[in-house]
Amino acid sequence: MTTPSTTLASHYTGEERSKRIFAIVGASSGNLVEWFDFYVYAFCAIYFAPAFFPSDNPTVQLVNTAGVFAAGFLMRPIGGWIFGRVADKHGRKNSMLISILMMCFGSLLIACLPTYKDIGAWAPIMLLFARLLQGLSVGGEYGTTATYMSEVALKGQRGFFASFQYVTLIGGQLLAVSLVVILQQFLTEDDLRAYGWRIPFVVGAVAALISLFLRRSLKETTSKEMRENKDAGSIRALFRDHKAAFITVLGYTAGGSLIFYTFTTYMQKYLVNTAGMHAKTASYIMTGALFLYMCMQPLFGMLADKIGRRNSMLWFGALGTLFTVPILLSLKSVSSPFLAFVLITVALAIVSFYTSISGLVKAEMFPPEVRALGVGLAYAVANAIFGGSAEYVALSLKSVGMENSFYWYVTVMMAVAFLFSLRLPKQAKYLHHDL
Repeated sequence: MTTPSTTLASHYTGEERSKRIFAIVGASSGNLVEWFDFYVYAFCAIYFAPAFFPSDNPTVQLVNTAGVFAAGFLMRPIGGWIFGRVADKHGRKNSMLISILMMCFGSLLIACLPTYKDIGAWAPIMLLFARLLQGLSVGGEYGTTATYMSEVALKGQRGFFASFQYVTLIGGQLLAVSLVVILQQFLTEDDLRAYGWRIPFVVGAVAALISLFLRRSLKETTSKEMRENKDAGSIRALFRDHKAAFITVLGYTAGGSLIFYTFTTYMQKYLVNTAGMHAKTASYIMTGALFLYMCMQPLFGMLADKIGRRNSMLWFGALGTLFTVPILLSLKSVSSPFLAFVLITVALAIVSFYTSISGLVKAEMFPPEVRALGVGLAYAVANAIFGGSAEYVALSLKSVGMENSFYWYVTVMMAVAFLFSLRLPKQAKYLHHDL
């Protein structure tokens, strides 16, 4: 028996299908490198924090490095605006090439930075500058890549193919934490603090150059007519004609970003700093959990193709609201690494209802002339305020003895995500018909 999905997907010729799959692979490979470079900072922070922020209190050091991490997110709205405009007016491909080049420079700069001992206060200032560059790059990367992958995904299977944006995004995290695990096997903790933390940033810079060449072969998805549209990349047109869509995307992305960063980048520090686990044990747990999380994305993307993207988003908001506090409270006192792994995996399964289709759901809200701008800017603003600040808020509340308040903060934002998901149309207005 044929389903609507197979019927829609089957009208593609073998050559056309191959071309679209290659485009997905090409775009997502660059996405993987971008996010590897960005997340290396989070996973190496435990080791380089003392080099840039001298203090007797490890929590204070982590708060400072988390502050710089959050500052990188503050550049995302600017990146979302600049690169979204470039993508809509000059093509998705050009935007993706520029963003990966900028990420390469930021990673190389961090790899070569002198420490506080060498140049004093200039060290954290330069670290901040490098992170701002990376934040600018990633701010543009998400919107453009989400738009591009949504536009080349096969009709009827868009949830499945678009899910590979987060396969590679999570893959970037996974490779980052895996590289840290490998370094932990060959270097002592003193070596990691002295120089070992620089190695992943060098690897990231080299990988970005490789990705630059891969992305040069991508085919542009916009036409000359689209790019020359007077509203192409116009922030005025975006807010004049698509304000409601922008607010909706902003609303559910806020909760999605917050819970995503809570159970990915912050979780390693949470296991060490709150649950009292050894850094190596925490890295092992996160490596396994992130691997399963990555594998979940196509499965949840396929599920969304069956039950509808709106329903997936509603399940995400509802389950996140109900289970965030119980999971985080259980992790707080967990003693078994295996149980910690199970709890984190359950949390990431809930998040997968959102991450597997988030880029596609956003892209379907905007017409092609402002699609990259709308997706990128809404995502970047929500990430700057809620996602990038997750670690900083969590660690700050912990430092004043109010750690449990963070759990309820995440829960409230998940309830907000559920309410905004109710605003999603049952049938996509855009993207469904324009390709």
